[in-house]
Amino acid sequence: MTATNSHFLATLALGAALSLGPASAHGAAACDTGNFDAWLSAFKSEAVSKGISQQTVNAGLNGVTLDQAVLSRDHSQKVFDQTFEQFSGRMVPPRLTRGSNMLKQYGSVLSRIEQAYGVPAEVLVAIWGLETDFGVNTGKFQTLRSLATLAYDCRRADEFRGELMDALRIIDRGDLSPQEMRGAWAGELGQTQFMPSSWMKYAVDFDGNGRRDLLHNVPDVLASTANYLANYGWKKGQDYQPGAPNFAVLQQWNKSEVYTRTVAYFANQLAHAP
Repeated sequence: MTATNSHFLATLALGAALSLGPASAHGAAACDTGNFDAWLSAFKSEAVSKGISQQTVNAGLNGVTLDQAVLSRDHSQKVFDQTFEQFSGRMVPPRLTRGSNMLKQYGSVLSRIEQAYGVPAEVLVAIWGLETDFGVNTGKFQTLRSLATLAYDCRRADEFRGELMDALRIIDRGDLSPQEMRGAWAGELGQTQFMPSSWMKYAVDFDGNGRRDLLHNVPDVLASTANYLANYGWKKGQDYQPGAPNFAVLQQWNKSEVYTRTVAYFANQLAHAP
């Protein structure tokens, strides 16, 4: 495993643990301890009853099987115990040059995004770099299989049932095909790792091509990330370092203070790079 991939997996485990939270009080009652195929059949019927097309349900869920590797990862998540100095020291220096190049390469797009949402370019590029190495490592798990597995499991059944339903809505809307839906083990998708529910709420078609594509389309990726932060209260022109109002907004992206401080530090380095 490369250093890049080890960060990628560690960050995703952390993100899944923190963004989804603990199992709900009624999660155990809502989950299904019977046969997975029977559960999946009932879920398909529910999805159609909620307005998702039969064609999408069939294309997305026919033949899906339980993924034990996903359950193993979910049940064995470790506490993220690196200090800010350790994490930022490992993550930021190798990405500074590429991050600076991305700021230049997408300068006009990032400028238009900042005008639209108020989020500065360096913050978006820092998140992009930390999440997937600027789109290089978006994950290889079959998203629908991962989400179905976690929705069937009893730990956080309610949360993942909702995520699976939203993943089908993404397909139904025409943003992605089921085959394109590959990402992290807990269902995060795209170059800045959106859960399907966040994709449905905040993904934007910034280049106007008719699709919200956070896997392949960089303008959509960056604008959607900015839209997410704007919806959580980002204040244009204000600081994003620890203690500032926008730092609290960054913590809505990832509640780990170590991770959020690293985003702010990386962004500051990019803002002052030659």
